Amino acid sequence: MDFKDYYSTLGVAKTATDKEIKTAYRKMARKHHPDVNPGDKAAETRFKELTEAYEVLGDPAKRKKYDELGANWRMYEAAGAAPGGAGSAYPGGGAWNVNMGGSGAGGGFRTMTQEEMNEMFGGGSGGDADPFSDFFHAFFGGAPGEPSGPSAGSSARGRGGRARQRKGRDVEQDITLGLEDVYNGAMRRLSIQLEGPPRTVDVRIPAGVGDGARVRVAGEGERGAGGGPAGDLYLRIHTAPHPEFERKDRDLYTKVPVKLTEAVLGGEADVKTLGGKSLRLKVPPGTQNGQVFRLKGHGMPVAGKPAEHGDLYATADVQVPRELTPEMRTHFEALKKLESSGGST
Repeated sequence: MDFKDYYSTLGVAKTATDKEIKTAYRKMARKHHPDVNPGDKAAETRFKELTEAYEVLGDPAKRKKYDELGANWRMYEAAGAAPGGAGSAYPGGGAWNVNMGGSGAGGGFRTMTQEEMNEMFGGGSGGDADPFSDFFHAFFGGAPGEPSGPSAGSSARGRGGRARQRKGRDVEQDITLGLEDVYNGAMRRLSIQLEGPPRTVDVRIPAGVGDGARVRVAGEGERGAGGGPAGDLYLRIHTAPHPEFERKDRDLYTKVPVKLTEAVLGGEADVKTLGGKSLRLKVPPGTQNGQVFRLKGHGMPVAGKPAEHGDLYATADVQVPRELTPEMRTHFEALKKLESSGGST
């Protein structure tokens, strides 16, 4: 079983403050989150590694135990030559050789049972889909596959009947946003009430998040048991209809009014983007009603890659005048006569 360097995983020094560790985790977790990288197994694996590292380094008690473990890892390796063997530091071994802080050659060691070792490094968090590694289970969460929950009986408790840690349940909540908020990204203050009094949570919605996607808010789910961590809150994103733009994945669709004379003779038309810009669209002569023009890079931002955008498709809406002045009527009648006489192709 290899030693897990959680500091290296998060890209921080061993002297990093709690705030630096939290900041590094949030930055990297956003980048590798499964919702941002759908179907990317490498990103999913990386996200699990980051979560495991923060589970330990983000908890002062676990971090202290981890630091003590790291300083004595070579001794653990020497004592546990094979998984499950005598003196192994791997789940299933009959005994654990632990440095108890003594001094002198060969002093300060004694053999501990697996139960004592589990109690020293924390009880198992339970759950069938726990993504943590064998290393984590061995020293911070108990052996993989151990029974947990109410049906586990005495096996779900440590020495002296103390309940083991168990992560709280995740919670999902729907949230509806305007298309502009999805385009630009937004902050929302939510009121959440699960157990006890309601609490407020500030949530950042990333730009370009897909309709129906989930945004994870770590630690805002139900409380854990036995001092275990809280579950997570997942916000299910819904996008409200927009009067001018329609979204299809990363692309946007809109209509652009085109004067009849410009559709016939050619000209320019103003196209408004969802980001607030005004673009000049070149209208070629003979443009037909319903003709679609592609404006590259003016669609929705790509979730997790705000510098990348989809495209904007502008559909020509040729404007036929509803009322004619006498002069306009004279010119249209002349055009009609010209068409009837075969003077138009």
